[in-house]
Amino acid sequence: MKPRLLIPALLAVALSATAVAQPGRQDIAAIKRTVEQFLQVQAGGLPGQVTVTVGAIDPRMQLAACPDPQAFFMPGARAWGKTTVGVRCATPATWTVYIQANVTVVGEYIAAAAPLVQGQPIDANQLTVLKGDLTMLPAGIATDASQVIGRSASVSLPPGTPLRLDTLRSKPVVQSGQLVRLVSSGSGFSVSAEGRAMSTAGDGQVVQVKTGNGQQITGIAKTGGMVEVAF
Repeated sequence: MKPRLLIPALLAVALSATAVAQPGRQDIAAIKRTVEQFLQVQAGGLPGQVTVTVGAIDPRMQLAACPDPQAFFMPGARAWGKTTVGVRCATPATWTVYIQANVTVVGEYIAAAAPLVQGQPIDANQLTVLKGDLTMLPAGIATDASQVIGRSASVSLPPGTPLRLDTLRSKPVVQSGQLVRLVSSGSGFSVSAEGRAMSTAGDGQVVQVKTGNGQQITGIAKTGGMVEVAF
C-alpha cells in the first residue's frame, strides 16, 4: 500500500513544474521605468531642468511578461507638460498599454520689466529674466534677451508679461518710403537698381518696391537698405 502513496506526491511535483514553466506576469515597475527612461531621452536638450513624473499604473493590470518592452509616442504627443506614452510588447506576447506622465522643464525666460509700447524697439533695460516651469507658459516663449532686443511688440504689454516670439516684430531694416537698392544675381550676371520701399519690413521679410518707371517689384528686405529680387 505504501508505494501507492507516492502517486499523489509525484502528481503534485509535476503540476508544480508545469506552473513554473507558464509565462509570468509583466512587472509593472519595469513598465514605469521604461516610460521614465524614454521621456528622459526625448527631453534631452530642452532649455532647463527636466523632471519626469510617471502617473500611477493599476497594479491589477495582468500582462504577460515581456523581455523588451518598447515605449513610443502617440501622434502629436511630446516630452512637454502632460503627455501620454505607449508601451508595447511584440514577443513572446503581444500587448500595448498607454501611460500618463508629466514632464516639467524649469528654466529661465524673458519678460517685460517695464511697460512695452506697441511698435517701439525694445532695449535691454526693459527686460528681466524670470524662472519657472516653461511647460506652463505659452508656446514660443523667449529664453534669451538676444531674441528680443531690437524687436518691437505687436501690442502694448504691461510689466511682468512673458514675451512670446510670435508676438514680436523684427527690427525694420527697410522703412516705408525709403530709397532702397534692388539687387539680383545669378549664373554669370548681377544687376542693381534703385527704388522706393512701399512698406516697412524686417530682415528676411517680403517688401514691395516701386522703381523709377513706376513698376512694382517684390523682394526680400536685407540689412543696409537692400532688397534682393529673384528673376
